[in-house]
Amino acid sequence: MVDRTGRGTRPTQQRIRNLAQAALNADQTVGQLDGVITTLGATLSDLDTSIKGLDHTLARFNDTIGSIDTLAERLIEVGDRLNNVVDRVEVLLGVGEVAVSPIAATENAVRGAINAVRNRTGL
Repeated sequence: MVDRTGRGTRPTQQRIRNLAQAALNADQTVGQLDGVITTLGATLSDLDTSIKGLDHTLARFNDTIGSIDTLAERLIEVGDRLNNVVDRVEVLLGVGEVAVSPIAATENAVRGAINAVRNRTGL
């Protein structure tokens, strides 16, 4: 055992003061911690509200993407139909060129004959 008789011991009043100060410090720390927890509770409540808003926004965004996907499918169908129309017009133009070709040849022959007559008659 340790012999404490030769050493000076703290008076009882000093020990009580130290214990009282430690209790006050602990009480102040608990008060500060309570303030932090209260503020944290409000912050978490605000965060919960924000996340609910984000969930709602993401649901609307998902609906919008679904609508765009449907619209894209319809646009592809319209593009395919327009390509079919363009193909048909090209076929019609080809038929028209073939039909006009003899008329153009006849026109050139008639013009050549008229020019030959003009040149011989001096008109």
